[in-house]
Amino acid sequence: MTVATPALTIEIDRQHELPIYLQICERFRTAIAAGHLRPGDRVPALRGLATQLNTARGTVELAYTILVDEGYLQMRGAAGTFVSSSLPASVMRSSRARGVQDARAGQSTEGTGTPQRPGESRSGQAAPRQQAIAVAMSGEPRPLQPGLPALDAFPGKLWNRLVSRRARSGDRAMLAYPDPAGYRPLREHIATYLGLSRGVTCLPDQVFVTGGYRATLELVLRSLASPNDSVWFEDPGYLLARGFLDETGVQLVPVPVDGEGIDVERGTLLDGQARFAVVTPSHQSPLGHTLSLARRMALLDSAEKASRWIIEDDYDSEFRYLGRPLPALKSLDRHDRVIYCGTFSKVMFPGLRLAYVVVPERAVERVGRVAHSMNAGSPTLLQAAVADFIGQGHFARHLKRMRALYGKRRVLIVNALDQAFGKRLIVDLPPRGIQFAVQFAEGPDGPVDDVAVAARAREAGLAVLPLSIWYANGRARRTPRGLVMGFANIADADEAGRLARTLRECLDG
Repeated sequence: MTVATPALTIEIDRQHELPIYLQICERFRTAIAAGHLRPGDRVPALRGLATQLNTARGTVELAYTILVDEGYLQMRGAAGTFVSSSLPASVMRSSRARGVQDARAGQSTEGTGTPQRPGESRSGQAAPRQQAIAVAMSGEPRPLQPGLPALDAFPGKLWNRLVSRRARSGDRAMLAYPDPAGYRPLREHIATYLGLSRGVTCLPDQVFVTGGYRATLELVLRSLASPNDSVWFEDPGYLLARGFLDETGVQLVPVPVDGEGIDVERGTLLDGQARFAVVTPSHQSPLGHTLSLARRMALLDSAEKASRWIIEDDYDSEFRYLGRPLPALKSLDRHDRVIYCGTFSKVMFPGLRLAYVVVPERAVERVGRVAHSMNAGSPTLLQAAVADFIGQGHFARHLKRMRALYGKRRVLIVNALDQAFGKRLIVDLPPRGIQFAVQFAEGPDGPVDDVAVAARAREAGLAVLPLSIWYANGRARRTPRGLVMGFANIADADEAGRLARTLRECLDG
C-alpha cells in the first residue's frame, strides 16, 4: 500500500539568526501540533525537501535526525520517514486550544511564601549522602570524579588572557558590587545561546546568573515556594539537590524513574497537587536516561493542570555522542510552567561557580526582588570574562572539541571496566554526559555493598560514588547497587586500565 505524502509548505528565512536545520525542525513541530501532519503520515524525502528549500541535503538530514531523536519522526528504511505513530495526543492539540489553555494558566494563583531557611535535616538521611558526595566532588580533583569536565583540555591560556584583559580595562564595574541578577551582556549571550542550541526562547530579563545550582534552587524556592510545599523529586535523583531540598522545609515526594525517565503517572498518584517537580530530562542524574516525548508531554500537562512549577536541571546536555543534543523540555513548554536551569561547571570548569536560571515572564519581577534582597551576585570580573568567551566564539569551539574528546574517553573507560570486571559489572556505553552509572551483578552472597566498595575506592584515591545512596531508600534489598563515575579526565587507555583494575581490587576487598 502506498502512503501519500501530505501537501506541506515549509518556508525558511535565510536572514534569520536561527540555523536552517532548526527552522526546519520548528516547522515540522508546528505542523504536527496544528494537525497538518498526523501520526503515520509520510514526510518529504531528504533529497526532495533539500531541493524544495534549495539547501544542502545534510541540513535536512540533520533536522530529521533531531526530530527522530525527539520522537516526532520515525525512519523506516527504504519505506521513507513518517510522523511517529506513538505521538501522545497532547502533542497534536491545535494552536487555538493552546492559546485558550495559556490564558487559563495565566490566571492561576502562585505561592508567594518563603520556605524554611536551611537547617538540620528533617529526615536524618541527607547527612550521610551529603558527606559522601562532598568528599567525592570537592577539593583536589581525583580520578573518576563524577561531573568533572576535562580540566587538562580547558584553554587555560586563552581564559587567562580574557580575565587579564578585563582586569586591566579600568572598568569600575569590575570592582563594584555585582548586579544581583547578573552581568547584563552575559545574560544576553546566555539567552541567545539557549535559543540557538537548546530551543529555549527567552529574553535576557528572564535570565538570572547565580553562584551554582544550589544557589539557583535557593533563589527559586525563596521566590515561588511556600512552607511545606511538596516537591516531586526523581528517585534516584541528584544527591546535592536532594540534600539541599531536604533542609529547606519543602516535602520531598520521591517519584520512581525508569527507562523513559520520571514516571509522571506514579507521581500523580503519590501527590497530584505537588507544587514543584525537579527533573533532569535530557540526561537523568544518575541513570542517564532521556525523558521520552510521551513523558515530557504528560509532565507538562500535569504541571498546567495542577499549577505546578517544573524545575528543569539541564546540567550537561551539551555532550551527546549520538546525534545532536535534544532540545530542552522548556522548548515544549506552552504554559510557561518550566523553570530552566543551566551551569558553566560542566562545560567550562566548576571553579567558576557560575550557573543561570531562566524564569517564566510572569515570575521575573518576583524573582528579581528576591535576587536583590539576597544580594548574592557573582563576581562581575568572571561574568564579563565568560561573556567574552562566548561572544568571541571560543565557547562554541570549546564545546565542539570536548564532544569529540569525551566521545573517545568514554570508550576507554568502558572497555577497561569490561576487561577488569567481566560479568561482575553491568556497563553500557554512555550516549551522553560526562558521567555514568554502572551496576554490580548480584553475587552468591547477595547484593554487593556498593557503599563499602566506594569507601575503599576513596582510600585508594578514586572519587566514585555508590549508586544506592542516590535512591530515597538506598539500603532496601531491591535497590540497585553500583557506582557513579566520571570519565572526562581519563588521558589514555593505560590510565583507564589502571583505574579499572584498582576498582576491581576495591570490589574484592
